[in-house]
Formats: sequence, structure tokens, C-alpha cells
Amino acid sequence: MKHITLAVLLLFTFTTFAQEKELFNGKNLEGWTVYGTEKWYVEDGLLICESGPDKQYGYLATDKHYKNFELTLEFKQEANGNSGVFIRSTVDGTKVSGWQVEVAPPGHSTGGVYESYGRGWLIKPEAEKDKALKMGEWNTMKIRVDGDTITSWLNGTEMITLTDKTIGAGEGSVALQIHDGGGIKVKWRNIKIKTLQ
Repeated sequence: MKHITLAVLLLFTFTTFAQEKELFNGKNLEGWTVYGTEKWYVEDGLLICESGPDKQYGYLATDKHYKNFELTLEFKQEANGNSGVFIRSTVDGTKVSGWQVEVAPPGHSTGGVYESYGRGWLIKPEAEKDKALKMGEWNTMKIRVDGDTITSWLNGTEMITLTDKTIGAGEGSVALQIHDGGGIKVKWRNIKIKTLQ
């Protein structure tokens, strides 16, 4: 019986870890599609988004759709770091449908959830949680999306938990955003996703 239990535990552990995969290979944008005219490129193993001459919104979306998952990534904001991570999203030109977990300069609700071209802000973190953001340094964000519920963490601090039926019905990609207005540069690395059963 002990051998069977151990075998089941090992199988479960293997399955759990086997589900995690790298979304960014550190070499190129394989597996992603660029939307808009803003700059997305790879340099020194990092994924970089930077405002282009048009200073408009831009997106980099996974070619594959993800429904229930845990996403972890690291970001470093340089200059104006107004960006975001979209979940269950689709992009047409530079119009996005989906939900953004905010990545922004201090005081602008990093970790909150915003619905573009829809209801706007759905939830913002409590103001005191903003101190979790390290502007100009590497930050670790984790986003868990399971059914109707989304939770975000920033550097180990839980920023928000939201349960919303509209999000639960969503389908689409993971997408990174660059905000309009120009002067924005954000670096990304270690973008990993683990699908949930």
C-alpha cells in the first residue's frame, strides 16, 4: 500500500511540474504575435517593450489561448513603466478585449484589474500595498486565474482577489501591453505558465 501511495504522489508531483512551461525562450518572439507599431524585441535574453514613434497602444500576445493557469513573470520598469498583463484576451489591431492586471509607476494601482473597452477598473489594491512595487528594479508578479476568480501577487504580497462571472466566461491569450503616450520602456524575463486542471 505504501508503494502505491508513493507512486501516486510521485505521479502527481511530476504532473504538476510537467505542466509549467516557459512562454518566452529568451532568444526571439516565437509563440507570440505583435499588435500595433510599438517596439517589442529581445536583447541580452530579456524581452523589451518600448514606445515607438507613433506613441500608441501596443500588445504582444501568445499565439495559444490559456483558460485556467498560474502565470509568473518578472518585470523592470524604466522611465514611465505603464504597462500590463492581459489574461483571456483577444486583440484586433490595437483594440483589446480582456482583463489587464496593471503594471504601472508607483501610485497607479499595480496588481489591480482593469477591463479595457468595458467596465474600466474592477478592483484596485489597497493603497498601502503599493509599497510592494520596486520601481526601477526587478519585480515578480504572479497571476492565478481559475474559473471566475483572479488573484494577483507582487513580490509576494497578495494585491487583489476578484470573483467575476464575466471574467469566468472569457477566452483568449496572455498578452503584454505597452500604454500609449510615449516614453515607456519595460523589461520582462522568466515568463512561465502552469495550467490548472
